[in-house]
Amino acid sequence: MSEVLFLAHRIPFPPDRGDKIRSCHVLRHIAGLAPVHVACFADDEGDMAHEPDLAAVAASHCLVRRSRSLKIAALEALASGKPVSLTAFADKRISAYVAKVLATRPISAIYVFSGQMAQYVPTDFAGRVVMDFVDVDSAKFESYAGQARFPLAHLYAREARLLSRFESDVARRVNASLLVTPEEAALFRQRLLPGADPAVLALGNGIDTGFFDPEGMPLAPELEGQGPHITFTGQMDYPPNIAAVELFAQAVMPQIRAVFPQARFNVVGRAPTLAVRALEGVHGTRVTGAVIDVRPWLAGADMVVAPLTIARGVQNKVLEAMAMARPVLATPEAATGIPARDGQELVVANGAEALAKAALSLLHDKVRAGTIGQSARSFVVEKCGWAGVLAPLAGLLGLAGPEGSRAAA
Repeated sequence: MSEVLFLAHRIPFPPDRGDKIRSCHVLRHIAGLAPVHVACFADDEGDMAHEPDLAAVAASHCLVRRSRSLKIAALEALASGKPVSLTAFADKRISAYVAKVLATRPISAIYVFSGQMAQYVPTDFAGRVVMDFVDVDSAKFESYAGQARFPLAHLYAREARLLSRFESDVARRVNASLLVTPEEAALFRQRLLPGADPAVLALGNGIDTGFFDPEGMPLAPELEGQGPHITFTGQMDYPPNIAAVELFAQAVMPQIRAVFPQARFNVVGRAPTLAVRALEGVHGTRVTGAVIDVRPWLAGADMVVAPLTIARGVQNKVLEAMAMARPVLATPEAATGIPARDGQELVVANGAEALAKAALSLLHDKVRAGTIGQSARSFVVEKCGWAGVLAPLAGLLGLAGPEGSRAAA
């Protein structure tokens, strides 16, 4: 029986952030098709505590606690001429595990989640390789470089340049390169170096609409009283999320509070940086830090916002809020890859003035806001289930499909 090697830059458990949500569902889907062996990293002891969850899915696994600091990785990368992203995830224990699994198990396919892990795929591997880039990391670092100052701007530009070459090289060697949206796939093709003509496909993100269901969901107690409540959810040490909440708290909330003096902006997510914590109390902003369950915060929101100016791929935070039947106000960047209709299943606005105007319109018209929220849930239930989204994986990996016949490669 064919088996699969699954490589991920972060343990897929718990699925409580964007990359883990995708990798967790992909891993579980592949495990339903064939035995799967997993090599991945843990960021901290919290990640390590979820090793039993990994063991319950994987036929075998190697979980390595990543200890190399970003500063050390950057110095090593500068000395070696490699991207920092690769150096930070280089580990002999992962290499040894990969070599052992390939030598002792009937591995017919390798699924690589995130570009950092492509360095572990042997150049002489004869089976199929599917590279899930998710989004275009080199383009992300280009965006960072355009907004940063020296010396960070220089380091980001270097990372973008080196990663772009690496992405092209990897795309040439694998059977399929996956990106999370058609727009991201098109951008990836445009950035490939001359001579590269690989298979580049879009494989979207889904949503667990059974878990994210507003029916019977209690509201977060903190949302009782003052309002209306406007909520942002996300990992709060991620630079695009930081920039998004700073924009909304500092430039949009004053306009909203001029009309709704008791309006609150709830920033919900773990690992808030000092810059995010400094927003506490600014124009009605509340910074929660990590919460046990994000759903009560979504259920109690009058509106959920995603004011990102840098965004790669499908924003899980948007799909989650839509599944919870909340009206979502998003920038064009945050709405990319979600084929919902502006004004019907979500609202799109660009810039502080437009965001404030759209937010006030929704807050004034609760009937319209409720209709958009219900339409949003109907949209994700119909079109964004994980089973349908991940159905192409059997064919891409050359594994037997649900009917028992071997899927076409």
